[in-house]
Amino acid sequence: MAAVVELAGVSVVRGGATLLNDIDLTVDEADRWVVIGPNGAGKTTLLQLLAAQIHPTTGVVGLLGEVLGTVDVFELRPRIGLTSAALAERIPRGERVHDVVVSASYAVVGRWREEYDDFDHQRARDLLQQLRIESLTDRTFGTLSEGERKRVQIARALMTDPELLLLDEPAAGLDLTGRESLVATLSALAIDSYAPASVLVTHHVEEIPAGITHVLLLRRGQVVAAGPLRTTLTAENLTETFDIPLALTEMDGRWTARAL
Repeated sequence: MAAVVELAGVSVVRGGATLLNDIDLTVDEADRWVVIGPNGAGKTTLLQLLAAQIHPTTGVVGLLGEVLGTVDVFELRPRIGLTSAALAERIPRGERVHDVVVSASYAVVGRWREEYDDFDHQRARDLLQQLRIESLTDRTFGTLSEGERKRVQIARALMTDPELLLLDEPAAGLDLTGRESLVATLSALAIDSYAPASVLVTHHVEEIPAGITHVLLLRRGQVVAAGPLRTTLTAENLTETFDIPLALTEMDGRWTARAL
């Protein structure tokens, strides 16, 4: 099975601070990974590497058969779908939802004078329907709830049929109803054999959707544990990651953690 991500001995140092230290990671095309860790663990830095937004200080980052530093990142980035709070802030609040999604074809935020063909518009409509938000097509982004904005971002991230999907804390800021609705959406995506390989970043095991196959636990820029979800996501590993005694339970593919 082909690897879409291959990190070997990767470190990122900024301003004298080591944000990631000697990270090894392989993501195959059928994998669905979740990255868990406390604030400052290096999760966002890792996702920036995988999105070809930054380069490592040391080590090798292989993405989609290319190596960062030897490839034009502007050609690589359209092959990677990304959702993040930073991207959401850049989307004009007056932008029509259909345009938020279809404009990903040109890797732009906010429609200007680009021309889109019928295939692009149909692709955007299909994705909105797939994510069950077709009723939002003519709404403006600024009128949506936080949960609706998250799903629109996922549709946008899938617009170019990416080979790698990156989700940076997609459930952050949602209430219980919004979180559970979004997790259900992510579960459907995770179990879809036609969906791209994905990496989801979160602080909370409760936000892990059913269908996730692997987990990476990060603490202070270092890997605590990485591997198949059911054998790697343990109370012991979670306790070491968050530096607090934790109990971990699983029911119907969903997880819960609590302090002892």
